[in-house]
Amino acid sequence: MLALTSSPDRRPALRAQGVTPLCGNLDDRASLHRLAGLATRVLHLAPPPGEGRDDPRTRHLLRVLQLRSKPQALVYGSTSGVYGDCGGALINETRPLAASTPRALRRVDAEASVRLLGRRGVRASILRIPGIYAPNRAGGTPEARLRKGTPVLERADDVYTNHIHADDLARACIHALWRGQPQRIYNACDDSQMLMGDYFDFAAKLYSLPPPPRVPRSTAHGALPLQLLSFMSESRRLDNTRMKAELGLRLRYPTVETGLLLK
Repeated sequence: MLALTSSPDRRPALRAQGVTPLCGNLDDRASLHRLAGLATRVLHLAPPPGEGRDDPRTRHLLRVLQLRSKPQALVYGSTSGVYGDCGGALINETRPLAASTPRALRRVDAEASVRLLGRRGVRASILRIPGIYAPNRAGGTPEARLRKGTPVLERADDVYTNHIHADDLARACIHALWRGQPQRIYNACDDSQMLMGDYFDFAAKLYSLPPPPRVPRSTAHGALPLQLLSFMSESRRLDNTRMKAELGLRLRYPTVETGLLLK
C-alpha cells in the first residue's frame, strides 16, 4: 500500500502502519510524477484549496494518474454540501446539485474532474460525506464546542444534520474501492436523521455538560462564526440506501447515539 504525503515528517508513522510513503504535493504537479503507473486503486481524500471556486489539486492528481497505465478504480471523498439547502427533505444521489458556498463549489469542480476520468476507462466512484465524528480521536466529538458554550438555533429555525463515524467511513471507502459501480455516487452517512440542536443536546447529556444556548436565526449572525453559520443555512436528510445495498456496507455505528456511546 502506498500513501502520498506532503510532509516528510509523516513518513516514519506511515511506515509503522505498513504503508510505503511517497512524498508529493498536490499543489505542485511536478512533484507527483512518481505516482504515474504505480497505483491500481486510488483513494483520494485530500481537500481542495481554501479559496477559489475550483480544485486544481484534484486535476493535478488525475492528470498524473493518466500519464502511464491508468488505475483500475478511484474513489473520491466529496461532501454532502454539494446538494446545498434542501429544506430538510430526504434526498438520494439523484438530487440535482445546488452548491451555494465556495467550499461546496470547489467540491463540485472536483467531482466533475473525477467523472471525466470515469469516462476515460477508470471505475470512478464518489462518496458524498457529511460530518465525521470519532470519540477516540482528539476533536472528534462535539464536547469542545459544548464547553465553549457555542449556541445552536432555536427548534423552529433548526436544520437537519448528517453524520458518519470515522470507522464506518473508512470501511465505506474500502468497499467502494472494490465494489463501487462505474460513475456511481454514494451518500456515505449513517441512519440518523437529527436536528442539529438535538445532536448537541444529546452530546451535552452524555458528557454531563449544560445544553447549548438556543438563538433565533434572526440574531444568529451576531452570535456564531461565519463557517458555522454556513452549515446552519442548509438542511437535508441523506438517504444511504444505495451505499448499503450496492457496497454491501453494514454500519457498525448506525446512529450518532450508538457511535458516541461506544468508544
